[in-house]
Amino acid sequence: MPGPWVQPGLLAGAVLALMVGGVPASAQEATFGSALGVPQVPVLTLNQDRLYSETLFGKRLQAEFDEASRELAERNRLLTAELTEEERALTEARKGLSAEDFRPLADAFDVKVTKMREDQDARILALQRRRDLQRRAFTGRILPILSELVRDSGAVAILDDRAVILSSDLIDVTDRAITRIDAILGHGGGLDTLVPDTDVVVPDDPVLPEGDVGAVGVPAEQ
Repeated sequence: MPGPWVQPGLLAGAVLALMVGGVPASAQEATFGSALGVPQVPVLTLNQDRLYSETLFGKRLQAEFDEASRELAERNRLLTAELTEEERALTEARKGLSAEDFRPLADAFDVKVTKMREDQDARILALQRRRDLQRRAFTGRILPILSELVRDSGAVAILDDRAVILSSDLIDVTDRAITRIDAILGHGGGLDTLVPDTDVVVPDDPVLPEGDVGAVGVPAEQ
């Protein structure tokens, strides 16, 4: 779940504001960070997209979104076929009906198609909203872990690697961050539900009409 509805980066801004009170005050603190396997530099970099796509927590959230997207697409396919058949039957019936008798049937079909399209739009928005809330929950859960990584390294900040023109691979802590996040959070079961989502409303019978009756897309899988 990155798609057109995903804003770049999991964390706000190009610079992760993980300030921890400056660089180590002594060589002893610097040695401590080195012993933990993190580089002793004032600035670190990481790939935010990889944190979401390669951690167990992020993979689970993405898999859930992908499954929901597939279910929405399948429901859309089935109901679209039903609407198409109904439209075909209506076209056949028109041959034996007067314009006055046919008009109410055509109007009712148009109303039905419009309602179904609105339901589909609502489901798409709800799915996107839920995904956004889950990504926020993910970010909130990993920030303390990244902050600890900063402290252990003796650094003062982590930069998004996309904001850096040139750097050494030695200061990239993406792999270390993924390892720590997996060790501490695992699959993150239940953690994402702590984000309020009471404004997410999903209709009961969404559908996406296609062909002669119009079309609206489903969220792209990520």
